[in-house]
Amino acid sequence: MRVLVVEDDRALGNFVKKGLESEYHTVELAGDGQEALDWLESTEFDLLVLDLNLPKVDGMTVLSKMGPKNPEMAILILSARSRVEDRVQCLDMGADDYLVKPFSLAELSARVRALGRRGKTVASSALRVADLELDRIERRVTRGGERIELTAKEFNLLEYLLEKAGKRVTRTMIMEKVWGVAFDTSTNVVDVYINYLRKKVDDGRSPRLIHTIRGVGYELSVTGEDL
Repeated sequence: MRVLVVEDDRALGNFVKKGLESEYHTVELAGDGQEALDWLESTEFDLLVLDLNLPKVDGMTVLSKMGPKNPEMAILILSARSRVEDRVQCLDMGADDYLVKPFSLAELSARVRALGRRGKTVASSALRVADLELDRIERRVTRGGERIELTAKEFNLLEYLLEKAGKRVTRTMIMEKVWGVAFDTSTNVVDVYINYLRKKVDDGRSPRLIHTIRGVGYELSVTGEDL
């Protein structure tokens, strides 16, 4: 999943970020409420891990502004506020879960996995095109029943291409969704990772699935050649 962690304690934020990344999530870190709003306005996330006591813009405001605008994004409150009233208010405002600090990373990870399985909308855990299948929960990729080993970034890139199967995606779209940064015309990182995927997914197999759309970007589809 693509996760935004909002935590003003930088050490704690990095601890959570590294813990979630170890489970192959793509994680961005915001240190205050305004930075969180900026991220949420420009980038799609599957999960928001949100502290409440934030500088610039407090967590309740972030929740009230961005929850309704991102109905498919799960929201987990991670706060030192332990009052029942706070938990009830956040859940009523659209949060999906509430974990009180201090917390166990193992419990946080389990709650994140549970939210990923459930989702705000019931999304299939598997994405499939032709004989290529990606299982989001098991983080497993097969083609023709044969296991394909991918790095975390290759997996996230293939997941995005499968989500957009049959549609053209630009390098800018890929960079923003998979890497979480604006596209830099001086880098060829997207093309490099597309080539990595082609060697693992397409080489020696038919039909070829990953196509280059010249002047646009890429498309994952059963039909069509590079254009």
